Amino acid sequence: MTTFSSLLQRTEGRVLVLTINNPGKRNAIAADLYDNIRAALAAAADDPEIGAVVLTGADNYFCAGGDLELISKRRELTYEERIERLGHLHDVVCKLRDYPKPIVAAVEGGAAGAGFSLALACDLLVASAGAAFSIAYVKVGLTPDGGITGLLAQSLSRQVLTQLALTGDRITAEQLQHFGVVNQLVEAGQAGAVAIALAARLAQGPRQAMGSIKALCRHAHERTLDDQLEAERIAMAVAQGGAEAAEGIAAFLGKRPADFVSLRRGAAD
Repeated sequence: MTTFSSLLQRTEGRVLVLTINNPGKRNAIAADLYDNIRAALAAAADDPEIGAVVLTGADNYFCAGGDLELISKRRELTYEERIERLGHLHDVVCKLRDYPKPIVAAVEGGAAGAGFSLALACDLLVASAGAAFSIAYVKVGLTPDGGITGLLAQSLSRQVLTQLALTGDRITAEQLQHFGVVNQLVEAGQAGAVAIALAARLAQGPRQAMGSIKALCRHAHERTLDDQLEAERIAMAVAQGGAEAAEGIAAFLGKRPADFVSLRRGAAD
């Protein structure tokens, strides 16, 4: 296990597990967390031995969001400096969203504010029963950031989203599963294990195809059907000419498991 000041790394087979780690503060975001996440993702992006990533939090809690002691000092900065600092969070959200390999969030206990954004930016979300989520910026006179209103708007109605943002009230994992935000609801203490098992399954898949699938799904909400059809046509034409399709189709016709992992290793040599 490699330990950074705010992030723990370990591998479980072909899965890289990143654990937000800020003891005593429910894993509130430390000053160097974003840099550590970026560095870990960059190192794993081209590693053929890593097929998927799990993002979770230490001590049975995902992430409490911004550290208010640090945020309070932003008053001393200029507007331009505050804009620059906020850009670090938004950059990490985009890197999670656009990452070429599948990322699964494993949420125990709950997530708040920017921590909720980090979980939503992942491709899939596994949460423990009873976990609570919130966008309670309003309670300290702040407004949402980290793309949380945009990410939640993909699943929640304007009225539900507005209520959560204006009141700062919590929403449970059970409610979020009802709205389609949580993929799997598991018993308390099991989110990490279930997320790793799911990521391990995805890690065996065709990397290029899955990257294209992620992009298609990410933009499907915002495109017209005509635009999405064109994007699908282009992605399919590329995939049909690739080594992954050759291996996958040959395996299916030969009634054997496809070996996409060897393709990735070969490409890295």
